[in-house]
Amino acid sequence: MFQAQPFVTRLAFKASDRPEALEARERLIARYGDAGDNAQVIVALGGDGFMLETLHETIDSGTPIYGMNRGSVGFLMNEYSEDGLLERINAAERAVIRPLVMVAIDVNRKQHRALAMNEVSLLRQTRQTAKLRISIDGKVRMGELICDGALLATPAGSTAYNLSAHGPIIPIGAQVLALTPISAFRPRRWRGALLPQTARVTFEVLECDKRPVSAVADNFEVRDVVEVHIAEDSSASLSMLFDAGRSLEERVLTEQFSA
Repeated sequence: MFQAQPFVTRLAFKASDRPEALEARERLIARYGDAGDNAQVIVALGGDGFMLETLHETIDSGTPIYGMNRGSVGFLMNEYSEDGLLERINAAERAVIRPLVMVAIDVNRKQHRALAMNEVSLLRQTRQTAKLRISIDGKVRMGELICDGALLATPAGSTAYNLSAHGPIIPIGAQVLALTPISAFRPRRWRGALLPQTARVTFEVLECDKRPVSAVADNFEVRDVVEVHIAEDSSASLSMLFDAGRSLEERVLTEQFSA
């Protein structure tokens, strides 16, 4: 964790399509102005889904994102307040995350590339369970997993879909990824694995004509895949800012002790 750069004065405001987010954006622009492309920090107004959307849109610029909750869950967002915004941002703690890159190959052998901040998931498309073969760094580790699906999650994404699928919560500073099955049928007792962040994971879809599978990188979906290759994108990094004392690392730690 690093302290945000001091003396931030130029902000840009982005809002989801929720009325409360749009109204908040108008009030904040009236109060703090909007620096547009010259902003030092982008303030995202919405929920966690909108934060992910904003991160995807700004990955090339590297501009830090400070979120304020105008959505529902808001795990990745700070509390909403219009007062003292510049002071909060200048005192904020920075969380640097690295996305996963997914290369999905469909039944027509077309390649689809996408980034994921939270997770890449494979999901069955029909009533038929999926059959997957899993390789790590070119070595087959599971010859056949019969399941509803499987996912590979970053530490930042470990409290999202991964947690709902009973995967482990990963501290932000841990250099590992969570490989988690979704409703595994065989082997029934397999609960997944923790992998080094350098791992290159390959899913092969078995019986893809009978058991079609889709691959999803955050909100980008590819249907009827036959192979999916996933690795951390070491060339890309994104910064999120969190109020002092409410860092992402602290939130993840707190989540591990919640009921």
